[in-house]
Amino acid sequence: MRGGERRSVVTALSPQLFAVFASLVEQASGLHYAAAERELFKSKLIDHAAERGHDQMLDYYYRLRYDDGGAELAGLIEALLVHETYLFRELGALTELVDGYLAPIVRAGRRARVWSAACSTGEEPYTLAMLLDARGMLDAVEIVATDLSQAAIAAARQGRLGRRALRDGHPAELAARYTEVGAQGIIVAPRIRSVVRFSTANLVGPAAPALGVFDAILCRNVLIYFADDRILRVIDRLTDQLAPDGVIAVGVSESLMRFGTRLVCEERSSSFFYRCAR
Repeated sequence: MRGGERRSVVTALSPQLFAVFASLVEQASGLHYAAAERELFKSKLIDHAAERGHDQMLDYYYRLRYDDGGAELAGLIEALLVHETYLFRELGALTELVDGYLAPIVRAGRRARVWSAACSTGEEPYTLAMLLDARGMLDAVEIVATDLSQAAIAAARQGRLGRRALRDGHPAELAARYTEVGAQGIIVAPRIRSVVRFSTANLVGPAAPALGVFDAILCRNVLIYFADDRILRVIDRLTDQLAPDGVIAVGVSESLMRFGTRLVCEERSSSFFYRCAR
């Protein structure tokens, strides 16, 4: 698309059209675009519509809304999703989860279950598996990992990560033990890859993912993309899937303290976890 053509499409995205596109995306995925994020949303939307052969945004909206049974909307959401993550991200919280919450369950002779929700390309559940294996606990913990993106889950199952999956300050010993750095990127060790059960799931879909009960649920760095009412709905669903003494972990930049939930906050080693109020 030539520059003049693209500018005409940008002009055609009126505030009313922005609102209906944003509403359609939010209803399907939970992604919330406030007024301050309008330009980012507009740019991604217009580029994707152009790639799909549309130079009139109203026509593209009708295609999304009525014409394809959901496949085109899923493709747009895929283009909008952010998959920026890396191995050993917010490592302190994961270490405390393993040592402070999962280890006592394992010592008591019970198999623990953990759900990594919105796992993107798998770096979080793979990090968790590495920590568990280093402590001899991997066979005693089931790890379930889900994401809305089919492409992200397909990449996660392969265990082949980009070079940016390892950032400065990562634990070198763990990385050397469980990953291999090659010309094509970073490859996760087969043992670690084999224990994580990946699948797609929509946290804001019409029904909660039917995955069972968990001792710990990781929902980190995803709630920041949701409006408050969606956050409450997601947390309520996650709470329903917690074991009686289970915990939920969110990202360091996220907090549930301002919401009226069924959870209470616990601080351990400068990391915050949420469990059902007794």
